[in-house]
Amino acid sequence: MNGAHRVVSIRAAVFGAVAAALGWIVLGSAARAADGGSSSAAAPHRLRVGLVLSGGGARGAAHIGVLKVLAQMHIPIDAIAGTSMGAVVGGLYASGLSPSEIESVMDSVNWDDAFSDVPPRKELSFRRKEEERQFPMKLPLGIRGGKLRLPRGLIEAETLTRILRRLTLPVSGIKSFNDLPTPFRAVATDISTGEPVVMRAGDLATAMRASLSAPGVFSPVEREGRLLVDGGIAENLPIDVAREMHVDVLIVVDVGFNLYPRNKLVSPAAISNQMLAILIRRESQRQLSTLTPHDVLITPQLGDASSFDFRIVKRAITLGEQAASAAAPRLASLELSPQAYADYVARRQAEREQLPTIQFVHVNTDSQRYAPSLHSLFDDLIGKRVDPKVVDSRITDLYGRGDLAILDYRIENENGEDGLDLSAERHSYGPDYVRFGLNLQDDFQGNAFYNAEALLVMSELSSTGSEWVWDLQEGVSPHVYSEFFLPLSNYWTYFILPNFEYSATNVPLINSSEQQTANFRLRDFNYGLDFGRQLGNWGEARVGLLHDEGTSYVRIGDPDLPTTHFRDYGFFVRFSYDQLDDVDFPHSGQLATVQWNSENSWVKEQDTPGSENPLNQVTLSWLGAKSFGRETAVLWATGGTTLNQTAPLDLHTQFMLGGLFNLSGLPAQSLAGSDFGIARLLLYRQIGSGGEGLFDFPAYVGFSLEAGNIWQERQSIDFSSVRKDGSVFLGLDTPLGPVYLATGFDQTGSEAFYLFLGRTF
Repeated sequence: MNGAHRVVSIRAAVFGAVAAALGWIVLGSAARAADGGSSSAAAPHRLRVGLVLSGGGARGAAHIGVLKVLAQMHIPIDAIAGTSMGAVVGGLYASGLSPSEIESVMDSVNWDDAFSDVPPRKELSFRRKEEERQFPMKLPLGIRGGKLRLPRGLIEAETLTRILRRLTLPVSGIKSFNDLPTPFRAVATDISTGEPVVMRAGDLATAMRASLSAPGVFSPVEREGRLLVDGGIAENLPIDVAREMHVDVLIVVDVGFNLYPRNKLVSPAAISNQMLAILIRRESQRQLSTLTPHDVLITPQLGDASSFDFRIVKRAITLGEQAASAAAPRLASLELSPQAYADYVARRQAEREQLPTIQFVHVNTDSQRYAPSLHSLFDDLIGKRVDPKVVDSRITDLYGRGDLAILDYRIENENGEDGLDLSAERHSYGPDYVRFGLNLQDDFQGNAFYNAEALLVMSELSSTGSEWVWDLQEGVSPHVYSEFFLPLSNYWTYFILPNFEYSATNVPLINSSEQQTANFRLRDFNYGLDFGRQLGNWGEARVGLLHDEGTSYVRIGDPDLPTTHFRDYGFFVRFSYDQLDDVDFPHSGQLATVQWNSENSWVKEQDTPGSENPLNQVTLSWLGAKSFGRETAVLWATGGTTLNQTAPLDLHTQFMLGGLFNLSGLPAQSLAGSDFGIARLLLYRQIGSGGEGLFDFPAYVGFSLEAGNIWQERQSIDFSSVRKDGSVFLGLDTPLGPVYLATGFDQTGSEAFYLFLGRTF
């Protein structure tokens, strides 16, 4: 090429660049001046804006901050392509939610629950809540084919799926993602081939869930014959996908991972994560190299924030806002007038408000085992407009029974009619399962005891979900208990429950001077028939007929103390309420029980005639918890009284106090009588969480203030006789249950020390 040709070429290049810049300015000015309509099918007089949201786990919350700034600047989005958490945030925006609504959702979600196959405790059925209170070990073992089976380890994230399903239900009838309020693409990876899979149509919630499925953590999602996992593996920054959606300019938000410095590559996990980050980064760099000068790249400064630490959500949103605000000068040319942007927002919302009417309820072929329960829950919705809250509530009621791994629904259109398509899948390790409990206590004065307990639940014994339960305990207080839970409907509303129990326990004999004079062994056999009604998942009303008989004999003390035989028959009435978020270390919610026992108690001491003792006892308990950041306050009160008592209480019917949180400065079961009352205030602070706390368990430090006593008769109850106690404690929330190391103090100056494993509330 000679010099003349070079000059011509250079001039042509310069002229082309100037022309392109002038065109950019003219089109940008037209966008700012536009005051007419703007929608996802953008008018030709303004630039079409595409948004690219990268993957990054919890770091992806920064996308919300960027969206908030774009909304404040009146910048419309005409198309979105996202990967992993970018697909979740982008999909929610594409469904018509505003940035503020998405922020509210992200802020309200308990991410530990969302990324779990166990429903949040408040969503469990009342029956499962009672089971959890008794058996603190968190891992059930399934029984199938006569063998114990562990859960398969991969998380279905059923709770997260239900959240996404509820939020996108208004647009669930839209099959092409081009027809959403904002056109959308989600990217996943085919785990069989390693190829990126761009999802352009189908079920929106499933597409978001597939794009988020980190391999080895979440179960892959099967979609259209392909097994899909996290899209970040193949294409973490889908710039080319957004470019294909016919946009003129891209806003690219990259929250991808920084590489670890050499001094942090000290573990196999860190090295594995680094290798994955290098592979993801290489493809992202290739995508970034395709950006033009007109495109805008926003990179929130998230540092080394973990993609698995969802406590950073608020901070990540703020950092996203800061990064987008810093790019405001480059974004300004994309602004619409206030009226034009208001029209854009109104059109997005209008599309979201078009809820379908349910014309049929269909249960998936593979889920026919649960068809009666599903139809009883959903058939009454036929002919009504779909309500996301109502549908989610019905799902919660059945999923809260705890025996399902997946309970999902979709809006399907058949022959021009919209309906619910339901699918259910039980746990891989079920349906029968075993749970364990362990109780240990040592007062550092030579007194220690233990009990080990196993619960066998044989479930799905009938179409209504009957269960046969065996509870076996070995240790200082062995017992055998069995019940047959027979619900009278698929909804588990009314039930009949025959039961029996044999137990043996040690009971101290306390004299009027509050001194233990002997220790008795109490052997007890009882059986009964209960009738009850579960009140949603928050409460239960129950009445029961009972027969109880047994023997108490001296174990330690004067051998001449008489052996006592007793026999009771009567009934009880009980109302229970349970909305605690956690039964080990509650942070919110309430727990309450009121019970009335009415019995005719026949008691016979050795060599003396027996006598009838009409006995009516009322007990009540209430606990409320409230958290303020890492601090939690728990107010807890219990009490009981014996009515129309005509004879001294026998050992098996007396109330007892003493021990941790039950007048902590006194030894366990060191007070006994016919009436009692105690109130406690517990304050504790979380000093670590799983993976960070002491021994990698959530850890708490706190203290209790306690006031109460036991009285021999109601006439002697007064405030002057109330004892004041307290404790300081360290608590660990372990897989075996709560563990306490505590010191208790009594107003008399006595102290008690505890190493305690087991339930306290």
